[in-house]
Amino acid sequence: MDTSLVAALLGGMLIGLSAIALMIFNGRIAGISGILSRALFRTDAESGSGKAAAWQWYFLFGIIFSGVIYAQFSISMGAPQFEFNQVSTPLLCFAGLLVGLGNQLGSGCTSGHGICGIGRFSLRSIIATCVFMLTGVISAVLLH
Repeated sequence: MDTSLVAALLGGMLIGLSAIALMIFNGRIAGISGILSRALFRTDAESGSGKAAAWQWYFLFGIIFSGVIYAQFSISMGAPQFEFNQVSTPLLCFAGLLVGLGNQLGSGCTSGHGICGIGRFSLRSIIATCVFMLTGVISAVLLH
């Protein structure tokens, strides 16, 4: 069996299991942009203390740390390395702002709608994910 297929299957299962665990143990949707936003910008009115819940920081740390671990294993296993020197930093910042704007307009991000919302058979999430994907395909076709 192709190792990239195995990696994709395992990665997908881990993402699904983490979304299920967050829902079962915390009663929360794993919408990454919402978790990040609440961790960084939570107001006193929302939490009573003005501080993010510890689980939000642990969740974000886990996302970053798992990427570091994967990068180390993929390098040691001889996986191809990618260079992103063709894209300028201002363009990346602008793209990040557009993603943030899209999150606000779509009332959530791809993880919240695509992973958790579709798993709950939410019509709004199914439509939002179709719009995300269609926009991504159109952007890729126009830019490449």
